[in-house]
Amino acid sequence: MQEKIRLQKYLASAGLASRRAAEAMIAKGRVKVDGKTVTQQGTKVDPHINEVSVDDHPVSMLKNKYYYILFKPSGYLTSVKDPFNRPTVMDLLPKKKGLFPVGRLDFDTTGLLLATNDGEMAFRIMHPRYKVQKKYLVLVKGLISSKALFSLRRGTLIEEEIKTSPAKVQVINKKRDSNESLLEFIIHEGKNRQIKRMCSAVGHPVKSLQRTGIAFLTLEGLEPGSYRALTSEEVKKLTELTFNRQND
Repeated sequence: MQEKIRLQKYLASAGLASRRAAEAMIAKGRVKVDGKTVTQQGTKVDPHINEVSVDDHPVSMLKNKYYYILFKPSGYLTSVKDPFNRPTVMDLLPKKKGLFPVGRLDFDTTGLLLATNDGEMAFRIMHPRYKVQKKYLVLVKGLISSKALFSLRRGTLIEEEIKTSPAKVQVINKKRDSNESLLEFIIHEGKNRQIKRMCSAVGHPVKSLQRTGIAFLTLEGLEPGSYRALTSEEVKKLTELTFNRQND
């Protein structure tokens, strides 16, 4: 007998969006189960029995799942589409059903971006609960002090009552001639513009930011604007890494 799964997990597995975005669809009344609108997040469905639709279009769980690494260049939005017709990262990726970027990199931020149609995997990579590490190279204004580093490493207050988790931060280089510091950050959270806000909070605004890694994945072999599919071994390793941590 097929075990029932949560509706938002079903929608994510159908490749419609991340699980968090699927929860928003449910809350807005866009999802129906067996013809009835459902807004309760805890609703469970049987994939073999229940009929699920979004905006009155039937959806089913995907059989073919795709996983890509993109070296995102500056000047691209991290979104599936843009109402103002600006370039998005989807312009650089293959046309596959349900493909979407995992998380977000700012317009001017470069580096490693995952794209997939596996919403459940995307959710686990980005949710801090699963502690998937993201690595960044960060160029900041000023010669960073020990006090600023201590604040970044223990967790930084980036807004009233909003404090980040501790970050791993090390100094790669202090450039006295240009009054800059090159830092390496490793974090597992994904708050909006988190590293930029952390560095500004300690008095060292970011000049450039590049994500260089997610878990064991790196940019090796890629040029800005290029992508590659994950190998079957990489998908297996990523699945083991995320699904063996605090499963629900």
